[in-house]
Amino acid sequence: MRIRFALVCLTPLALVPVSRADDPPAKVSYYKDVRPIMQQHCNGCHQPAKPLGGYVTTEHAALMKAGEREKAGVVPGKPEKSYLVEQIKVHSNGRAEMPKNRDPLTAAQIKTVFDWVTQGATDDTPASARAVAVDAQNPPKYSAPPVVTALSFSGDGKFVAVTGYHEILIYETEKFTLKSRLIGISERVQALAYSPDGKKLAAVGGAPGRFGEVQVWNPETEKLLVSAPVTFDTLYGLSWSPDGTKIAFGCSDNTVRAVDALNGKQLLQMGTHSDWALATVFSQDGLHLASVSRDMSMKLTHVETQRFIDNITSITPGALKGGLMAVDRRPMKDKRMQKIPADTPGAKPNLYDELVIGGSDGVPRLYKMHREVKREIGDDSNRVREFERMPGRISGVVFNPDGAKFAAVSSLDGKGELRVYDANTGAKVVCEKVTGPAYAVAWHPEGKLIASAGFDGIVWLHDPSTGKLVTSFVAMPKK
Repeated sequence: MRIRFALVCLTPLALVPVSRADDPPAKVSYYKDVRPIMQQHCNGCHQPAKPLGGYVTTEHAALMKAGEREKAGVVPGKPEKSYLVEQIKVHSNGRAEMPKNRDPLTAAQIKTVFDWVTQGATDDTPASARAVAVDAQNPPKYSAPPVVTALSFSGDGKFVAVTGYHEILIYETEKFTLKSRLIGISERVQALAYSPDGKKLAAVGGAPGRFGEVQVWNPETEKLLVSAPVTFDTLYGLSWSPDGTKIAFGCSDNTVRAVDALNGKQLLQMGTHSDWALATVFSQDGLHLASVSRDMSMKLTHVETQRFIDNITSITPGALKGGLMAVDRRPMKDKRMQKIPADTPGAKPNLYDELVIGGSDGVPRLYKMHREVKREIGDDSNRVREFERMPGRISGVVFNPDGAKFAAVSSLDGKGELRVYDANTGAKVVCEKVTGPAYAVAWHPEGKLIASAGFDGIVWLHDPSTGKLVTSFVAMPKK
């Protein structure tokens, strides 16, 4: 029995591997180990749409090539001759050449790249994942119209931007012919918006389960100005600050973030939501940010301090019947909207903002952004009014230029609806001939036309006063 006991005790110990200092490094995978590092830290500035230094990091073959310095990015088996390794190396001052203007890669990440190059820099991308590269030279090819998730009119109304696969499609609005295709690395573009001055176009999206991305384009020159990776999943609900310096968005890691519109550097991160944050909007003075989430709440954040301020909606369980997906701020051109009186209890001299929201329960609601009375348990005192329920869930809401009306789109059981509501009376107009589930809506800056679109890739243009269909077009480049 003693011998058996000894064998039982020693056998597991004999199976434990002993690590030695001179053991060779474990085999590094390009697809599983190196590629994610490139996606998160390098692809923003080194992609076909923005190849800084003439170098591209979005695919294995491109990593091997030389950039403008005429030094091979990767020389298999020779890290000392690989320019990529040289650029990510951390110097004695704690800095590295790349990523530019950002924190260096971690020691573990640098070792991963170094070991991969040392081991021969092989490409182990599975055959099933070897898709043809999508860029300006190889634009997306469509067998069916793309699902349209967002629309935005330029400030002068001459163009409308429409989401596609890997790209933004820009149509001129005189005859709705395609003007340009802005092709990036994000497979999905979930939200887009022209800047307040109309000179830039921002978009957020990404690749599910891999990366999120903020893009800023010059739509006139079709040049990608900023590509900033954020999180490891797609981004949602883009909004510009009124002064055009910041871009806010929601994330599937439950955070709300904002970045500098010039360089993509993060300026704000708020983590109070308990589910995906799907839409954002700044206050008219730019000091606060409202966000809505699948957690059935709308929250207020102070931008400069990144501090969570308040739940704008009620915190009482069941007050809202489903997650929220859309929000827009009411323009100040409505004459009745004034500053909060200084003697209002708990008030500060903020501008009196109102917000319209929509979501899973199909009920549009109008809320004050800033609380005017002390919170009481169970109250919903910021709510101004509710509007007639739409069929299905609301995916988009937008005010007209003067704030008197707003439009909302919804979908249910393969059908969609576009409605225009009077923000003061609740009167509604149901727009005709919407042929499929509707996800996106935008109001022309002159206020005489509404664009909406959704599952079937058709962009509908309606007269908001009558609901009559003016025209429509399919958002799909011709073959």
